[in-house]
Amino acid sequence: MHELSITESIIKICSEEALKNNLKKVEEIRLKVGELSGVVSESIQYYFDIISKDTILKGAKINIEKISMEIQCKDCNHICSTNRINFCCPNCGSFNIKVISGNEFYIDSIKGE
Repeated sequence: MHELSITESIIKICSEEALKNNLKKVEEIRLKVGELSGVVSESIQYYFDIISKDTILKGAKINIEKISMEIQCKDCNHICSTNRINFCCPNCGSFNIKVISGNEFYIDSIKGE
């Protein structure tokens, strides 16, 4: 259910940016969403369609680019992408890793007229 508050924030930020840039209509919003962010992309578009209906964002398409999880081994320094939650370094087998991408969630761009 946190997607509702996230979507409200997206609408607020995009509306403010559209006004700053003298846009009359927003056509597209591009988001970057990491696999580990916990955000359900389909819910964002669903809530967006409902709560943007009386704004300059009405009808805008939300394009979501998924960012895969990438890890770095602290022992051998190997960097790789993975889709496993219980992960270890495929190079040396160490569990001493850090996540270097996959937690992101941000507005990448806004397109309008």
